[in-house]
Amino acid sequence: MILAAGRGERLRPMTDTTPKPLLRVRGQPLIERHVVGLVRAGIKRIVINLAWLGSQISEYLGDGARYGATIIYSEEQPRALETAGGIFRALPHLAPGPFAVVNGDIYTNFPFETLELASDQDAHLVLVPNPPEHPLGDFGLEQGLALSAAASQYTFSGIAMYRCAFFAGCTDGVFPLKPLLLRSMAANRCSAQLYAGVWEDVGTPERLQALNA
Repeated sequence: MILAAGRGERLRPMTDTTPKPLLRVRGQPLIERHVVGLVRAGIKRIVINLAWLGSQISEYLGDGARYGATIIYSEEQPRALETAGGIFRALPHLAPGPFAVVNGDIYTNFPFETLELASDQDAHLVLVPNPPEHPLGDFGLEQGLALSAAASQYTFSGIAMYRCAFFAGCTDGVFPLKPLLLRSMAANRCSAQLYAGVWEDVGTPERLQALNA
């Protein structure tokens, strides 16, 4: 699943007329780069959630045939459901799982084919070294498990794998991902890895400009 429903407030005014995942880095829309990367990794059934200017995304990518993929769209109008709410609504298309999720607004060379989720885990996170704009990080990592807090903290990349069981007890609506991650970590059912390769959160006009430079 590619998460593509967000408004992209920090990238206004560009995102007033163009959805954030369609912003281009070196001539290619961010979301198209993900589609190509997922197909290269052998993941050819792709779900994309849509809200803000979503029709532009579906019109650009179409049904995925030209990429060798099948693309299914999960609508969230009239407003985006946040990360967990968006994934939960799309679960009928993702079951029985497990399934990979990637934020549509990151730029990365992460090899999706290396993602793994152990049988005793409900979630697996890809963490990255903390970028300058996020120096305190999000989660810790010890012996392959993600921790809510640790001496060394890393930034959640927006790349993960989940089982449907991770969303147990949820109902359709707007709700964030972090409380579910903390629940999973408390039960020792959330693994993680550290990725030190190319990764950028394209969150501001300055970062987008720097990538294109």
